[in-house]
Amino acid sequence: MSDITVAGQKIGRIPDASSPELLPAELPLDMPDQDFKARGAKPRRRPGYWIPRAAVFTGAGLLTAAFAIELYGVLAVEQATPLQFLFLILSTIAFGWIALGSLNAALGFIPLFGGEKADTIDLPQPGGPLTTRTALLFPVYHEDPARIAGTVQAIALELQSMDSAAAFDVFILSDTRDERDGAAEESAYRALRHRLKDIIPVHYRRRRENHARKAGNIKDWVRRFGGAYEHFVILDGDSVMSGTTLVRLTLAMQRDQTAGLIQTVPRLTGATTLLQYLTQFASNVYGPLVAAGLAFWHRDQGNYWGHNAIIRTVAFASAAGLPSLPGRAPFGGDIQSHDFVEAVLLARADWGVHIVPTVEGSYEGQPPTLPDVVARDRRWAQGNLQHLGIVFTSNITTMGRLHLLMGATSYLMSLVWASSLVVGIVLALQGQQMIPSYFIDEKTLFPVWPVTDPGAALRLFFATMLIVLMPKFLGLALELKRVHQAREAFGSARAVLGVLTETLFSILLSPILMVTQTAAVFQVLFGIDSGWRAQSRDGAGITFSDAVRYHRWHMLTGVAMGFACYEASALVLAWMSPVIVGLVLAAPLSWLTSRPAARPLRSLLSTRDGRTPPAIVESARKASGEWADHIAMRSLEASNVVEIKAA
Repeated sequence: MSDITVAGQKIGRIPDASSPELLPAELPLDMPDQDFKARGAKPRRRPGYWIPRAAVFTGAGLLTAAFAIELYGVLAVEQATPLQFLFLILSTIAFGWIALGSLNAALGFIPLFGGEKADTIDLPQPGGPLTTRTALLFPVYHEDPARIAGTVQAIALELQSMDSAAAFDVFILSDTRDERDGAAEESAYRALRHRLKDIIPVHYRRRRENHARKAGNIKDWVRRFGGAYEHFVILDGDSVMSGTTLVRLTLAMQRDQTAGLIQTVPRLTGATTLLQYLTQFASNVYGPLVAAGLAFWHRDQGNYWGHNAIIRTVAFASAAGLPSLPGRAPFGGDIQSHDFVEAVLLARADWGVHIVPTVEGSYEGQPPTLPDVVARDRRWAQGNLQHLGIVFTSNITTMGRLHLLMGATSYLMSLVWASSLVVGIVLALQGQQMIPSYFIDEKTLFPVWPVTDPGAALRLFFATMLIVLMPKFLGLALELKRVHQAREAFGSARAVLGVLTETLFSILLSPILMVTQTAAVFQVLFGIDSGWRAQSRDGAGITFSDAVRYHRWHMLTGVAMGFACYEASALVLAWMSPVIVGLVLAAPLSWLTSRPAARPLRSLLSTRDGRTPPAIVESARKASGEWADHIAMRSLEASNVVEIKAA
């Protein structure tokens, strides 16, 4: 049974859609909705935290100021036009965002290259007693039951091998809407429960009303069963964590009673399509730098990414209950990107929110095609922009405010980038069409010539490329060090060619994502809700005709931009060619990257985990295949029974 709240009023208990016999006895824990304007707990003293934060933002500020000065030198005229000032402002904002990200990666590179841990909390090695109980929560929404069952089985068997399974329970929390899919889920998880009954308890619940989506799903669990568990771990439909990592996370929570949440950094695995290989390579080579940089200045006031994290149940229940926002979607109603806000509320209550970028054993998958990425990105854009209403009206910590602002800015920056390109093209066209005025209004004996400083333009280009590509250079340096230590044959050549390949595709795909994110921002601003649809996990690919139909506006935008640049000058066309080519080739790129990666590209873009899959990932994959066969056989048997009865 679930408590449903609408407009702040409870409307009663609604029975679950699934059988109650698949659940344990309830042990409720109160989880009140939080008031964003309420005063938080008095924060603990955190001496020295300002130093890394000052280093990040001061460094980014200095780089941005230098860029603005150089760009002004490139645009130097006696009297700058409003359009030139607009271009200067937009370009400087975009560069400042890039500089902040690159400097963050550079600060993360330092401890990783030196072989030091970048974690904000120490995770003990297995061996200590587990004196608490931890729930493993799998919130699902039209997920493949075979995948989930295989993951649960693999984790359970690994925990059993460590004599630690008794400290964990599994809950599969379904929000699946279709009754037929729900019945298939229940049948599969009932069989899973029976198979693992002597190893680990497996419980299943499907809500009849999926109020507040995933956040409401977790809140319902806390309010009904949270009192029985000191901690819970959130795992997505494509997540898997090793038993060793789960035990270490639990031991860390037992040891540090101020820790409210510990976020692992999942490694991407299981790539089949070219897009997945590109994403997996980038995440595994550059991602550790970014995560370590965040840990460097976030400290114990970090963020939460919604999965592959352990959370203290009492902390979450007392501090992170999400209310509905006033107004209609997309800015009002249920909080869509709930994880960021939950982390902010935990920090407001002075619970530690940690990140452990160097801890292994945490994995997840990724969308197989570009349209799948765009669909997921559209939801994230709406959720992050929704946070703007919380940032400016809430009583939260400075770091919490910064987290929410940075999340929203990551999408607004596509609009800034797109606007700077449009303004730049207009300026170039003006330069070709307008006759310059060599005499200003004031009386003068000499003409005032428009000035363009080619030296400043060249310096600006190389400096900008250095900052933009810095995370890739540093990621390559780390990978070269790793392959040297591991003595991998041809490892250095593979790493260099892999980075070059990923960089080329990144340059071509970035304009497409810029356009889709810009469109998403406008859709949100005009009140268009993204909705909630099931996420694609497997790489079925898309046809070329579907790719053309899906990307037709991207290609038309690229053609129009190319024509405008050609009208301006050959130099402008050359300068804008990466953006134009990416947009014009949007459909072929989308089609190509949705297909299984060719063997040479699989080799170049392979990662350590891809070449030698972790044991838990292989176990989960194998078990999922076995469960798929089992479910198919059960379905066939059921169909035969129906046919016999009908006959």
